[in-house]
Amino acid sequence: MNDFSHLPYRPCVGVMLVNAHGQVFVGQRIDQRENSGGAEGDFWQMPQGGVDEGEDLRAAVWRELAEETGVNADKGLILAQTREELLYDLPDELIGKLWKGRYRGQRQSWFLIRFTGQDEDINLNAHNPAEFCDWKWVNPETLPDLIVPFKKRVYRSVLEEFRALI
Repeated sequence: MNDFSHLPYRPCVGVMLVNAHGQVFVGQRIDQRENSGGAEGDFWQMPQGGVDEGEDLRAAVWRELAEETGVNADKGLILAQTREELLYDLPDELIGKLWKGRYRGQRQSWFLIRFTGQDEDINLNAHNPAEFCDWKWVNPETLPDLIVPFKKRVYRSVLEEFRALI
């Protein structure tokens, strides 16, 4: 068993995109099998992605959301940001494979964004390569059941912090 504790966490932003009905956007990753940490199942996740060096977190949120969903800043309103970064470690079988082996997991700042657009504004092919192959709106309480097991704690924390604002 390798010791990866010396590796840093990758800076990242995540988006809980909620519609007018209080439902949350989730996408199904195209590379789901490679990034599930060996877990079997039908996993869905909220948009998230790395923060470029020197990039403002809010700029990163809008960039990532546009890349993964086609939703631009004119179709949403930031309602909240998590008080603290949330950390997760990758399963051992993914360390060394993801992000060129430079990180042991991610440190994430999450944003709650109210979607003000229409479903037709969502375009999974807005960026090449696409990250998601499918998407849907879900009840927020189901989020921890949809994500890969190693991210469940983060999703529970995000849900708890944003629940009253959804």
